[in-house]
Amino acid sequence: MNYEWLFLLACAAISWILTGLLRRYALAKSLMDVPNARSSHSIPTPRGGGLAIVIVFLAGLPVLWLNDSLSTPTLWALLGAGISVALIGFLDDHGHIPARWRLLAHFFAAGWGLFWLNGLPPLQFFGQTLDLGWAGNILGALYLVWLLNLYNFMDGIDGLASIEAISVALGGILLSVLAPDQSGAWPLSALLLAAVLGFLLWNFPPAKIFMGDAGSGFLGLVLGLLSIQATWLAPKFLWSWLILLGVFIVDATWTLIRRFLRGDKVYEAHRSHGYQFASRKHGHRTVTLTVALINSVWLLPIALWVGVGGLDGIFGLLLAYTPLIFLAIRYQAGELES
Repeated sequence: MNYEWLFLLACAAISWILTGLLRRYALAKSLMDVPNARSSHSIPTPRGGGLAIVIVFLAGLPVLWLNDSLSTPTLWALLGAGISVALIGFLDDHGHIPARWRLLAHFFAAGWGLFWLNGLPPLQFFGQTLDLGWAGNILGALYLVWLLNLYNFMDGIDGLASIEAISVALGGILLSVLAPDQSGAWPLSALLLAAVLGFLLWNFPPAKIFMGDAGSGFLGLVLGLLSIQATWLAPKFLWSWLILLGVFIVDATWTLIRRFLRGDKVYEAHRSHGYQFASRKHGHRTVTLTVALINSVWLLPIALWVGVGGLDGIFGLLLAYTPLIFLAIRYQAGELES
């Protein structure tokens, strides 16, 4: 077994140990997620375990950098943006932070990450490359902040956010291995996978601890930054990453649009996502495992097909998202609860 695999196994083990310690801390400090009318769980559960993911991933970045598996700009992009988002999420987990201050911190983190990654890369549409310039940087910031917040919205049932991160990270690994455009870029996705895997052992249904805002927002931002980094290496990879994130993007965006058009306060907590309706009907474990299955047998093959150049990114995205939209409609995403 070589150095990289030993390092990743150690990261997963440390994440598992840290999550257990954070659970004991949350129980001692009464940091509990108490069920209310907008909750998808029924018993008080410790929260804040996602901090283990944050610590392990950020601590692993310098190791990858010293091993020449990570560039200096990417190191600073992930460290600065990750710490900023995790900190505001940690403070919000321990006491409410007004939405405007959270949003300001989110845009700061997005701007920091884009600065070090040299902005939004040129995008590829039907084989043509388009550089959006400064408009691209604005679009990139909006994309990162939306991905950060939708990940927070989708972290509502046991194991779902963890399974999604592991699935997308696995896709990032396979893309870098199968596509020569990204050869050698797999350790960063593998580090994220290992950090989340250790936490998932505590978070799998029935969850013994929840991720909390520090973990969910961090994952959303990091996955967004990894997708931008990948796009700099090959423009078609943006479509692959968007396909891998399809379950979360479609459910959260469809729900937001319906609530906005109805005049709801979109920043308020609710239980009207498709996955929440589905979990009340089928249970947390069934929904989480179904998402893992969708990611593995539907979205991953399409993402790889696009990544190796066998399918145009726009067509791949439409192909991947169409059944997800039907699922969102089937499970009443965005509708008022009866």
